[in-house]
Formats: sequence, C-alpha cells, structure tokens
Amino acid sequence: MARIHGLLCAYWGKITRARLVSSEKRPKKVASVQDPDKNTKIARQFFDAIPYCRTLNMRLDEIGAGQAEMSMPYDERLIGDPATGVISGGAVSALMDSCGGAAVISHPDNTSATATIDLRIDYMRSATPGQRIRAKASCFHVTRSVAFVRAQAFDDDETIPVATAAGAFTFVK
Repeated sequence: MARIHGLLCAYWGKITRARLVSSEKRPKKVASVQDPDKNTKIARQFFDAIPYCRTLNMRLDEIGAGQAEMSMPYDERLIGDPATGVISGGAVSALMDSCGGAAVISHPDNTSATATIDLRIDYMRSATPGQRIRAKASCFHVTRSVAFVRAQAFDDDETIPVATAAGAFTFVK
C-alpha cells in the first residue's frame, strides 16, 4: 500500500507542478480558495489514473464541493470468504479510502493533493454477495493541514451500512 501511495503522490505532483508553472504568469487571486469546478476536474483525472482503482474497477460516480460517491462491482477475485462469497473487507476499505480522498480533493478550500493519515473503519455487516458496493464520503472540516472525512459503504440494502469510516487526510504540498 505504501508503494501505491507513493505513486499516487508522484502522479498528483505532476499535476500540481504543471498547475503552478502555468499559474505563475497570471496574477495571484486574493482568495485562497480554489475554483470548485477545477478541483472536481482534477479529482476525476486523478482517480482515472490510479492503477488500483482501475484494477478494482472503482468508478467515481459523483463528486463536488467536498462530497464524493464511488462504486465498485462485485468481483469473484475480491472474495474474502470463499464459503460465503462475501467480498473482502480490504476491498471495501480501499473503496472508502479512495472515496474519502476524492471528497477532500473536491473540497472548495483544498489547494493540493491529499494522503490518508488515519482511517477508522467499523464493519457493520457483511456485504451481500453479488451486489455492487457503493461508498459515500463527506469532507466536513478542513484546517490548514488536515481534512476530516466521514464515509459509509452500502450494497443494495441502504437501511444498514456495510461499513462506516472516519478519517483524517493531510495535504501534500
């Protein structure tokens, strides 16, 4: 996972450097808040380029203003318990982590890439075999260096989440 994280930061760094080089010629904005549409566009590009998101067939369904929704289809390669066909908790956590990162990147106050500092996941129940998993995340508070996120994962039954998460993400300058 550390190697993947390094690749993600390296990829984001290329986007950030390109953005900084091109913006040096323009007058600086008075406000420190980034254009929300630009953050959303960057977040979509970012997640389209992440290899493990593609490998797990994650899809960024909705994003904007510190909110994100992602989904992942049921895949037999991701089964954690062959006897029951239940998808691995690791796949669910990867989806929730990615969704949380997307929410942070799309937050209007965000000006850089992000990396997970801490992610606590509480598994409420097993996901139903054969069903798509969906995650919804919200970046509810941002400081100078840390963003705080809440997320939930569901299958077709939205009455009880498969898992809930609370996380802290740092900004990578």
